[in-house]
Amino acid sequence: MGEVVDLAARLQSEGDRLLEFFGGLSRSQWEIEVYADGSVWTIRNILAHLMTAERAFKILFEQIRQGGSGVSEDFVIDRYNASQQRKTMEMSVSELLQAFRQGHAAMVTWVSELTEDDLERIGRHPYLGVTSLGEMIKMVYIHNQLHYRDARRALRA
Repeated sequence: MGEVVDLAARLQSEGDRLLEFFGGLSRSQWEIEVYADGSVWTIRNILAHLMTAERAFKILFEQIRQGGSGVSEDFVIDRYNASQQRKTMEMSVSELLQAFRQGHAAMVTWVSELTEDDLERIGRHPYLGVTSLGEMIKMVYIHNQLHYRDARRALRA
């Protein structure tokens, strides 16, 4: 199995798991606190973050695939994440779920259309720094897994 096919399959699988998890939550569970360092993030905030991150990553990754350099050296990830939380505050849970579903499907489709050579393109990622597009794509599902794990822990607390 080629790396592109493997990455697309992993992204698809992780997205399906997240949609099942978030889709099965009760109304009260959406407001459970997951993070409290700085600003408080609830499970709802986690879904909003995952949705906006995947949308932004797809745009960034395509820019790198086209020969761009990625995010600027002075990019501040916490400031960006806070701005995205403000933009999604008025969205309902069902709107967030639908937006995540659509954005994630678009990411999986985009990845599945890459070539193996595309995975070697180099750019600046907001967290990883300068690295290959293949590593950036792997970070998408790792990022999703980390937040999924933290949300599940918060539910058990």
